[in-house]
Amino acid sequence: MGTKRLFMMQSNRSKIVGLVVGIIVLIISMVASILFGHQQFGVKDLWLAYSEFDGSNEHLILTTTRVPRALIAAAVGASLAIAGAIMQVLTRNPLASPSILGVNAGAVLFIVVGLSVFGSSLSMTGMIWLAFTGAVITSVIVYTLGMQGGGGFEPIKLTLAGACIAAFASSITSGIILINKESLDSALFWMIGSVSGRNLDHLFMVLPYMAAGFVISVLLSGSLNIMALGEDGAKSLGQRMTLVRVMSAAAIVLLAGSSVSAAGPIAFIGLIVPHLCKYIVGNNFKWLLLYCALTGAILLVTADIASRFILESKEIPVGVATAIIGVPFLIHVARRRNHG
Repeated sequence: MGTKRLFMMQSNRSKIVGLVVGIIVLIISMVASILFGHQQFGVKDLWLAYSEFDGSNEHLILTTTRVPRALIAAAVGASLAIAGAIMQVLTRNPLASPSILGVNAGAVLFIVVGLSVFGSSLSMTGMIWLAFTGAVITSVIVYTLGMQGGGGFEPIKLTLAGACIAAFASSITSGIILINKESLDSALFWMIGSVSGRNLDHLFMVLPYMAAGFVISVLLSGSLNIMALGEDGAKSLGQRMTLVRVMSAAAIVLLAGSSVSAAGPIAFIGLIVPHLCKYIVGNNFKWLLLYCALTGAILLVTADIASRFILESKEIPVGVATAIIGVPFLIHVARRRNHG
């Protein structure tokens, strides 16, 4: 017993050290995101931008563009990673991501409808609220459909419902764009996924929902550990599966919905990060969710930095950079499962 307890203490200590290292790496990556790009800055410039702001172009870029961009990337990356980890245990599918609940498709549909109705008068703030509303409504519909039929909730029913609703929403979106082509130009950059063009007000709008989703996720961590044992094992331990599923879905909607509304449908973060973190800390969600938050933030901030240098003349949306990283990883996971 003493040896086992000592081993657990050493293991927990190493995980705490890992969290501290992750926080340091995140801070460094965020500072790099603020300073580096097509226009370079120094640490002194950043300090003076807040301590002695003079309204210059350099100070405006730092305070209204670079700093909000780094903060939004970190918040969105952390939220998508946590949502992905919960989604994978909820559906018992290691290739699952928040988009299975129709978050992306619903958000895009509401954005395109809003643009076709309001046109250029639709502000970024309006787009964020429309996207969040679409994500929530679509997710609720998908989850409700997944609960229907004999046998109650089944992961396969949730997956099929999500695929059907996403396809339906995408079809309507395509039809609206064909009819009203003016909406395409305004929606295209947002639909690919980007953290540029946002400010701190946009982050503050969705931050309460991200925080609520994170709190729910942490409170559910013990139940998620039990859920990972499987349906029969969880029920034998007295787990109230319906309540846990509803709360898990609520956390996913809050985290992924707010992320998509702030930055667009950024792919692969929710798929990649949980696998990386499971390799580091195992399947204990009490640690896994914290590591997912840190790693997701680091990955998206780093991808945003890379997106500025992939093309020499201009930057690309960060959603393209995450896709470049994510597609090979998805193929690797799929091949490993097929051979395993």
